[in-house]
Amino acid sequence: GITLFAVITLTLDSFKIGYYIDFSNCLSPTEGIFPVTHAVHTILQVYFLWCHAKDVIQSFKTLERFGVIHSVFTNLLLWTNGVLTESKHQLNEHKERLITLGFGNITIVLDDHAPQCNCTTTTLCSIFSQGIYYLYPFNIEYHILASTMLYVLWKNIGRKVEHHQQNKTPFKFHGITVGMVFGLIVLTSTIAIVVVYLIQIGGSKIKSELALTMFYLHAIFVLALMCTAGIVALLIYRLEDRSLDNSKNPARKLDAELLVGTAAGSWLLSCGSILAIICAQSHPKYTWYNLPYSVLVIIEKYIQNLFIIESIHREQEKVNDDIKTLRIVTISRGTTLPLTPLYKEIYNGRAARDSGDIPCLFKGSICGRENDGAGVAKEETSQENSLVMHSASDSSFCSRNSVTNNKRRILKNIAAFLFLCNLSLWIPPAFGCRPEYDNGLEEIVFGFEPWIIVVNLAMPFSIFYRMHSAASLFEVNCKT
Repeated sequence: GITLFAVITLTLDSFKIGYYIDFSNCLSPTEGIFPVTHAVHTILQVYFLWCHAKDVIQSFKTLERFGVIHSVFTNLLLWTNGVLTESKHQLNEHKERLITLGFGNITIVLDDHAPQCNCTTTTLCSIFSQGIYYLYPFNIEYHILASTMLYVLWKNIGRKVEHHQQNKTPFKFHGITVGMVFGLIVLTSTIAIVVVYLIQIGGSKIKSELALTMFYLHAIFVLALMCTAGIVALLIYRLEDRSLDNSKNPARKLDAELLVGTAAGSWLLSCGSILAIICAQSHPKYTWYNLPYSVLVIIEKYIQNLFIIESIHREQEKVNDDIKTLRIVTISRGTTLPLTPLYKEIYNGRAARDSGDIPCLFKGSICGRENDGAGVAKEETSQENSLVMHSASDSSFCSRNSVTNNKRRILKNIAAFLFLCNLSLWIPPAFGCRPEYDNGLEEIVFGFEPWIIVVNLAMPFSIFYRMHSAASLFEVNCKT
């Protein structure tokens, strides 16, 4: 993930360099030096994280702590710089949309922030300036991801770790078809909504109101589905008796803290919107859809946080010890062969293939082969009596195992669905589809500048929350 964002960040730096070359007559040399330096820093940092993100440093700890925490705050400063630059680009479009919606009582002064000179190649200048605007969300995500990874590395310096082999569970598409299908439907519809929204908003008052209404209705439907899926997953967890893993783990602890901390950004925006709806003297029709939307944002993130945090703290399911010691008796050619294979071998039928015989007890059934000797017949009868006793316990195990597999399948589908939904909800705010800016009601109640400051501070956290939730849900799907 961080490599993908880093590649797009390098593309952003190349666009900035091209923009500087086109406007070199009236821009400071630092405007050209900064993207070059930033590109070198990005390449070196990604290489370092690829090679050393899992290191637990035990020597030169003071020097290492200084260097790593310095890198953490460097990325946070670059993230802040990206947020401010993107907000500056968006402010003009926001002002123009408010004029279109008829909010003329808000003091609006347009400022295009363009250099005071002519561009050498007009077409390239337009491509670079527009491209920079759309690439900033990826740059912001890159620096947040880099800072969190470096923070975990900093927390691990000097840590005592038990040496044990950690089993990696790969991601598999098998068994999550339903969740993937519904998630892809949500993702496709969200992309279509964003395209229509960006085309219609600001065109005229009627088009802008229709675009806002369309966005709110779609978001309400998606959030309601996500709430339902999260509640079902939590109910499944409550019905299980598996214990939680409370061992020390800086990465897992940081995941939980980031989920709660970054969710607070959108909770702040939602609370502001709810207060604005309650306190406003006049309400355009489309603003009423903002109320259930804001309430559902708060509820959905609360439920999703509970699901993710409980999932990453769940211990891996272990095989029952009674099953490991289950005795399988095979009757073949007048002899009895006691076998005690692992449960996985029994379940997959490997014991039968390896020995060349058919197990007498499999999923609660009793089987045997006919033999010619009379002594064998007596032995066969006594073995059948013992097998009947085992068959009841084996049958009950198979039923429990079937229920467990069904629960796991449901949880994996829910995790896959929520994963794609979070990616879908990351797209609108990341690419300029922000009703908190565009409906104009909050600016009337709180004032233009105070609300814009709140949105500019809280929105990046909301955007990061969706990407971090998607990464956590991917881990949950692999672990379940």
